Amino acid sequence: MPSLSLYIQAVVYIAAGFNHFINPKTYLAIMPPYVPAHHLMVTLSGLAEIILGVGLLFPATRSLSAWGLILLLVAVFPANVYMVTSNRFRHFPAWIRWARLPLQGVLIWWAYQFT
Repeated sequence: MPSLSLYIQAVVYIAAGFNHFINPKTYLAIMPPYVPAHHLMVTLSGLAEIILGVGLLFPATRSLSAWGLILLLVAVFPANVYMVTSNRFRHFPAWIRWARLPLQGVLIWWAYQFT
């Protein structure tokens, strides 16, 4: 029987994925300048979050989806580093910007629980 943690994680990623389409400016703002095709990357990462979040719900795709989420979290980590190092985000408290970095590790660990 899947745990509540699994369902929460699935909902978090599905909601975050849809948010890429509802509030794309949020994601576009944190894209490092060296990443090409910002709009495409926001769209693809949103789709990935939705697909992988749904995939967590099914035993046949759960492990693959969890690994996919881990890869996605690693792939978007540069955006979190960019938030910490760029002057563009000084309006956010420093503790919030810095907290995002270890949070990625926690999210990776959480996804790993379902590999």
